[in-house]
Amino acid sequence: MKKFHVQGSMTVEMSFLMPMVLFLIMGCILTAFYYHDKNILSGAAYETAVVGSTKTREKDGIKDGELETLFYQRTKGKCIMFVDMYVSVKMEKEEIEVIARASRKYMKVSIMKRAAITEPERRIRKWRLGYRDGT
Repeated sequence: MKKFHVQGSMTVEMSFLMPMVLFLIMGCILTAFYYHDKNILSGAAYETAVVGSTKTREKDGIKDGELETLFYQRTKGKCIMFVDMYVSVKMEKEEIEVIARASRKYMKVSIMKRAAITEPERRIRKWRLGYRDGT
């Protein structure tokens, strides 16, 4: 009968190496989820600011609460990590500012987007009237 000698060095090395490999994989997944949610929040904040800037020019205008509701509708069910969000909309004379914050345990993200309130129709009308008058 022949005896086989098995060395346990590979098992010992893998017992130290595998937790490190798993830690790196989980860290990459967590980072991907973080940036996924950050991009969704950033896009929703920018879209809210732009919609607010265009709706402000309309006859009835738009209120802060409507823009906050729009932000929450845009992010509902899309974020993976950050489920508790806070949004603040400030409407000033020349711009709309949307600040979105979200956190989960030790990770936080804060995004601020601004959109100018422009009135291109007024400028075009002034240009056309001035052009017709010969000035």
